[in-house]
Amino acid sequence: MYKWILFLLILPASINAQSKKKKLKLLMEADQKSAIVLVNNLQNHVQYLAADSLEGRRTGTKGETIAMNYIANQYATNGIEAKGTKGYVQSFEINEGKQIASNTFLKINQVSAIVETDFFPLANSKNGKVQGMPAIALNEANQPWFFDLKDVLETNKSNPHFDIESFLKQQTTMVAKKGATALFVFNSTTITDNILFNKNDKSASTEIPLIFITAAGQKKFLKDLSATIEIELEVVIEEHIRNGKNIIAFIDNKATNTVIIGAHYDHLGFGEDKNALDTGHVIHNGADDNASGTAAVIELAKKLKQSGTKNNNYLFIHFSGEELGLFGSKHWIENPSIQITPNYMINMDMVGRYDTAHKLTIGGYGTSPVWGDVFSKNMTSKLAVKFDSTGSGPSDHATFYRANIPVLFFFTGSHPDYHKATDDWEKINYQALKNIVEYTYQIIEITDKKGKLIFTKTAEPQIGKSKFTVSLGIIPDYGYNGTGVKVDGISMGKLAEKIGLQTGDIILQMGEYKFVDVMSYMQTLSKFKKGDATQLKIKRGDSEKTFDIIF
Repeated sequence: MYKWILFLLILPASINAQSKKKKLKLLMEADQKSAIVLVNNLQNHVQYLAADSLEGRRTGTKGETIAMNYIANQYATNGIEAKGTKGYVQSFEINEGKQIASNTFLKINQVSAIVETDFFPLANSKNGKVQGMPAIALNEANQPWFFDLKDVLETNKSNPHFDIESFLKQQTTMVAKKGATALFVFNSTTITDNILFNKNDKSASTEIPLIFITAAGQKKFLKDLSATIEIELEVVIEEHIRNGKNIIAFIDNKATNTVIIGAHYDHLGFGEDKNALDTGHVIHNGADDNASGTAAVIELAKKLKQSGTKNNNYLFIHFSGEELGLFGSKHWIENPSIQITPNYMINMDMVGRYDTAHKLTIGGYGTSPVWGDVFSKNMTSKLAVKFDSTGSGPSDHATFYRANIPVLFFFTGSHPDYHKATDDWEKINYQALKNIVEYTYQIIEITDKKGKLIFTKTAEPQIGKSKFTVSLGIIPDYGYNGTGVKVDGISMGKLAEKIGLQTGDIILQMGEYKFVDVMSYMQTLSKFKKGDATQLKIKRGDSEKTFDIIF
């Protein structure tokens, strides 16, 4: 009898233990199935977005539109609300200014000159075709004319008011009245002439084509200034405007604050924008950059839709125009498609190549004191993580950081396929990408009850190796379409802050060198070294200011 009683007493405990084991087994099986589904989803997204049929998702192209429709459909299918200006989409214009068209050419004695290397038309040049047999030293009616800037530059070497652009306009008007069919100018001296192709030049076109022959072009074609030469020229300058399209979705938990989770989905196309690191007209699929981040954000949105983390709303933005200079994120900050109180922003850019050499780097650690507390928690992860405090950097989170919003930037590092046609979907580590999605979700869960995060400024990063030995310490506004370089941000402790430059200033000249855009500004920086003293000319509002600087 005692044995039966004992057996009856033990039996419920045994059944309960077996039930717990069964439940645990079922949970583990469910987790495994969920993990398999997540890995498969991530691979499907990347494989679709990085397919050859999308032709590299270059901003403003058909391929980017196909990607846009795919991403928007993912949100619609999962019942996540559209918050663009038209459905899920927020369109914006990218005015790239004037460009020298591919059918512009110059032949001298039937030998082709190389555009931008041997010659270039000025941005305000008249379009058109010209043929002739001019004597370089003579000015004959109905022929192209040549003009050496030597005397003008020597005369005005110390004249701070001399403006080469105004002079060339006047000169072109004068020679056109005398019968010249085109004006070719060149500089036979070593004096800086500041003749640049100003893509943002909005002045009226000259009456005849206006061409600058570079020093390289002079060596090739103007060795004998007494010669008569055969000229064949066509100038085609066109304004280039394209449309980017941000994709925006929203989970409304009726909360006070909103977490922004973003990734850019544009890439390099066939390399037409000259931002590829390989050569040839080939498709750059951008599997890691940034189909990987795009896929991660889509899957995070699905998890948050089913989540119990309800103390924040969640805004998902897939940016266009990142590869051209953060155009999409900047447009959204300046023209938000929904009025929210931002809590913090997470940016996922190139998160697909995790391995022993490419660990997960999380930038923005210093943009809020709360991040230290979050990452000190016992977060479960199979990932090796390293931290970077800075909130700035070469991706869309920098735009939000400059708007005083705490940020985190997820990045698994650069690799030999970066900005090359070999960045393909087969090379993505999908298991690790799944782990990154789950790790990011844990961060969001931990911050869910922390309220609005405090923002703190951080030091600016030293990004990669630079050919420049000096720096002003400014962040340029890449979307500015005026002449000069507009200051979008000031690095703490650097020269720009010390001399009193401000956000919104437009830098026009450094020493004897004028510049018209970011590219010519970079070229100017390369001419200086540490210890050099010079002057910096800027425009602030309606007035110009000059600063004495020492690098």
